Amino acid sequence: MSSNPEIGSLNRTRAIMKEYGIHAKKGFGQNFLTDLNVLKNIVRAAEITKADNVIEIGPGLGALTEQLAQAAGQVVALEIDTDLLPVLGEVLSPYDNVKVINQDVLKADLPALIQEQFTDPSRPIKVVANLPYYITSPILMRLLESPVEWAAICVMMQKEVAQRLTAQPGTKEYGALTLAIEYRMQARIAFGVSRHAFVPSPNVDSAIVVLTRRTQPLLDKPFDEGRFFGFVKSCFAHRRKSLWNNLKPLVGKDTEKQETVQTVLAELNILPQIRPEKLTLEQFIALANQLHDHKLF
Repeated sequence: MSSNPEIGSLNRTRAIMKEYGIHAKKGFGQNFLTDLNVLKNIVRAAEITKADNVIEIGPGLGALTEQLAQAAGQVVALEIDTDLLPVLGEVLSPYDNVKVINQDVLKADLPALIQEQFTDPSRPIKVVANLPYYITSPILMRLLESPVEWAAICVMMQKEVAQRLTAQPGTKEYGALTLAIEYRMQARIAFGVSRHAFVPSPNVDSAIVVLTRRTQPLLDKPFDEGRFFGFVKSCFAHRRKSLWNNLKPLVGKDTEKQETVQTVLAELNILPQIRPEKLTLEQFIALANQLHDHKLF
């Protein structure tokens, strides 16, 4: 173990940045977390143990990586900024259970990466990350649409996005992203993080969201996942409009098709005037399946 202060301390972070000439790059959405309490609480929220394999996305200067290395069996950190690779190699050198690889999670073959990089790929796989704000949603969807059965995903993101992920029907935050998450996982906000915990400070506050596997399977499945979520997005295309007005583009001016949609809505006890954010995931699935049965999309 190194005798240096922990990487996540403000003084050590500044010292590393000065020593290696590192500046946070806006293009990579870099904000370095410098609050040791927050870092340790992230590891606790993810319930990391020595039995776990952990994938970290965007290790930055290695502050969270260090905390993960102390708690996990093995850590594989994916970093796209090549300037940080030699820095990470040195500051994380005391930990022999950490691998840092130059990889973009949006392009990675995740099942192959797990098989190649972890000594024992059969261990539970958890993802822990301080996600760049500008690509939070694409990264989450990449993880959720992969065939990997994640034991948990514990990620920091912009507070407003966290509220969307965990929103309830009928709230303004509830939308297509909420449903995409709920379809696959259970989501909860573990705790909030002030913008002042970072160097440099972002313009917004953050939150830690923990995603775990659904404990209750869905009663019905959509006829096709990809097309279903395309349908959901179209229902939220104009949030201020009623569900019926968002469905109209599906059928155009065809009177018979319009009547079929109205009949389906009536059968499901869904009012045409309802706003999309009032519908539950189960209602969206039932609606999509029936409209598909009638060959309306």
